[in-house]
Amino acid sequence: MAEENNIETPAVVAAPSVEAEAPQNEGRGRGGRGRNERGDRGGRGRRDDRRGRGNNDEDGGEEFVEKLVHINRVSKTVKGGKRFGFAALVVVGDGKGRAGFGHGKAREVPEAISKATAAAKKAMVRVPLKEGRTLHHDGLGHFGAGKVTVRSAPPGTGIIAGGPMRAVFESLGVADVVTKSNGTSNPYNMIRATFAALVEQTSPKAVAQRRGKKVADLLRRGGASAEVAAADAEAIAE
Repeated sequence: MAEENNIETPAVVAAPSVEAEAPQNEGRGRGGRGRNERGDRGGRGRRDDRRGRGNNDEDGGEEFVEKLVHINRVSKTVKGGKRFGFAALVVVGDGKGRAGFGHGKAREVPEAISKATAAAKKAMVRVPLKEGRTLHHDGLGHFGAGKVTVRSAPPGTGIIAGGPMRAVFESLGVADVVTKSNGTSNPYNMIRATFAALVEQTSPKAVAQRRGKKVADLLRRGGASAEVAAADAEAIAE
């Protein structure tokens, strides 16, 4: 009995001491790691929040019009079979004179579209619109083998364009336009040629500021009277 007590007593006494020390050491270690992890996570969370707010501020809470123009599937033959990949071409616009296009590649279609959309939002350009519905003047665009002609149109004309070009003008917010595409039918070249023509668009207001003149003076050179030119100048808005 004495031996059993002697044997059990150290075990009973030693066990609490070990258990008491272990939680303290673990608590210190875990506490330190926990504080670091919480601090790191908190810092990353705050940075992510700031980034999120920055993106929202940049977007200004605007709703973008996203148009999927083309999806290309490619395959690579490997030892185990075929490995597929997807490339997406997306046009994004705010419907108020801003638009852009982007290209994204991934193994899955949704991921490729998301990449292309993000690229399109980063490459958006502003195009001045006449009365908020059509272009100010005719334009020509050229890229590779693609040649594009865009022309302003009176109210009620609609978007006379097909394929990739229609997606561009719908996302841009143009309601009346006449277009013609010559040469290649490759959607990538057509989109680039279209944007090449849109980038060259200028408004009478911008031309007047560049030349140091009034908008009415520029409009009068077309033979309009002073009153008509002044009214047209007031109605012009980018």
